[in-house]
Amino acid sequence: MTTVHEPTATTETATSAELSVWPASTTEPRHGDLAVGGVPLAEIADRFGTPVYVLDETEVRDRCRTYRDAFPDTEVLYAAKAFLCRAMTHWVEEEGLGLDVCSAGELELAVTTGFPPDRITLHGNAKSPHDLEAALRLGVGRIVIDSPSEIARLAAAVGPGGHQKVMVRVVPGITAGGHEKIRTGTDDQKFGLSISDGYAQHAIARILDQPQLELTGLHCHLGSQITSVKPYLAAVRRMVGLMARLHEQHGLILPELDLGGGHGIAYRPGEPALDLTSLARKVRTELADACAAAGLPVPCLIIEPGRAIVGPAGIALYHVLSVKRTGSHTYVAVDGGMSDNPRPALYGVRYAPRLIGRHSTGTPARVTVVGRHCEAGDVLAADVELPGDVRPGDLLAVPVAGAYHLSMASGYNLVGRPPVAAVRDGLARLLVRRESLEDIRSRDVGL
Repeated sequence: MTTVHEPTATTETATSAELSVWPASTTEPRHGDLAVGGVPLAEIADRFGTPVYVLDETEVRDRCRTYRDAFPDTEVLYAAKAFLCRAMTHWVEEEGLGLDVCSAGELELAVTTGFPPDRITLHGNAKSPHDLEAALRLGVGRIVIDSPSEIARLAAAVGPGGHQKVMVRVVPGITAGGHEKIRTGTDDQKFGLSISDGYAQHAIARILDQPQLELTGLHCHLGSQITSVKPYLAAVRRMVGLMARLHEQHGLILPELDLGGGHGIAYRPGEPALDLTSLARKVRTELADACAAAGLPVPCLIIEPGRAIVGPAGIALYHVLSVKRTGSHTYVAVDGGMSDNPRPALYGVRYAPRLIGRHSTGTPARVTVVGRHCEAGDVLAADVELPGDVRPGDLLAVPVAGAYHLSMASGYNLVGRPPVAAVRDGLARLLVRRESLEDIRSRDVGL
């Protein structure tokens, strides 16, 4: 986010730098233990079992407010794909943010929780008929068109007497993001319509021929884990350039411009994060200058943060099952793994786990924290420092676990997905219960 949150209380065993990626409410009430939201993490593990995700409600709300303060004239949509549950939907709505969803499932969960559908935008590179039917039935605010085939399908679903606001996802041809698998602003990938080959312009012309579809603006998303402001400024220039050409060709003035999200956060102490204050100031200036040069009014800006709101608010807790020394390597195996966090296997993401629940005097040692699943790639944290006396039964906490953990969790090895507990003001409560063997059995309906 914009600034590093300093924990409100530490001792010499947990420095401010070490806790810089933890929620602002993190304290160390006694040597070797940490509390978040006033609740000791060891107590949460005892109460709910492990693995378990812990979510600091105050941290989520504070990060929503940070975005509102940094972008006062901007529509901020929380990207639900990062993490969604009914409580998260409620917090986001109360803090004044809109919502960006990618499926009928995310959409219906939000609306049935009470989120206003007109403040929801539906995305997706391959929307199913069910996705579009749900969006129209529930009255979603905008639908972002991602391919030419969606235009006719959506127009037919809306019907001649209907009306639906739409945007077009444009590929601006900009390389940005922390890993090649999460870079979405470049040509030759599955998302959006390219400016360079004319597909975006052609799709826009087709939309303008559909009177039941109201084109409100352009959308782009450059990728994820972007820590520099420069790619966003380049995107503004290219998007305004396209808006200027559309004005020349069709007399079209679009009132909205969506720059997506992808705002990078630090997963380990010392890593860079996107400076929101700088982003807001420079994007606002760039947009005003580009529109002035093109003779266009400045459109309403829309952004879609997800990870940057919920990621640093989450912690994953695991119990150590075994410690194995093989050659020069020490493997610390825990009771979770790639089924509750596939990101290290997918993107090579690196975390900073910490021993909690007891005060260790062991000399720090380099270890690799691995999961319990039947894959050599089931590694949660490679070559990290933990006390040399780490042993079975110990409790490990992994910070920055709020985004793309539960939302990407799988049923691999039928271990069941972990629960989510929220903490606030010294109290912990269950938001999402653990997936049980009965849950798994009940879906298996045939022999």
